[in-house]
Amino acid sequence: MAIGATIYTFDVQLADVDRGVYDSASLRLARHPSETDAFMVTRLLAYCLEFEEGIAFGGGISSTEEPAVLVRDATGRLTAWIEVGAPDAERLHLGSKAADRTRVYTHRDPAKVAAAWAGRRIHRADEIVLRSFDPGFVDAAVATLGRRNDVVLTVTDCQVYLELNGQALSSGLHEQTAG
Repeated sequence: MAIGATIYTFDVQLADVDRGVYDSASLRLARHPSETDAFMVTRLLAYCLEFEEGIAFGGGISSTEEPAVLVRDATGRLTAWIEVGAPDAERLHLGSKAADRTRVYTHRDPAKVAAAWAGRRIHRADEIVLRSFDPGFVDAAVATLGRRNDVVLTVTDCQVYLELNGQALSSGLHEQTAG
């Protein structure tokens, strides 16, 4: 854990109808001083929306060897590299070579994020999925954020329904490829 990091606790109830994933988890996230609340909330959403056996948070915002969220199989092999924000093309290239599946979740304008990758060398770029939310969704979630948080997240028909500390929010889950 980084020095000066702020710890946030999330008690999550997840119902991802689209993938048939139903679970609950108590998560502790360390927010590094240089990490924004919007980045942290997007990291939490990425974790929940990719939830499966072997999922874990990466080494943090300053880690160059791990993404924000990753998935390993029972043998320890990296199967999913999940970035948050606006990673550069080199990082996506590395992640796509290291894992079977690469995804990016962003709280920023997805067109601008994808434009930064145009013409750049990215391994299997056409298989990398960029996911984003409706404008204002992450900011609305940040406004209800506390140090201890109760989360109910439901996904159905590519629509995300988030109840965070009693505040109900919803957003479409938008996808495009990096290539």
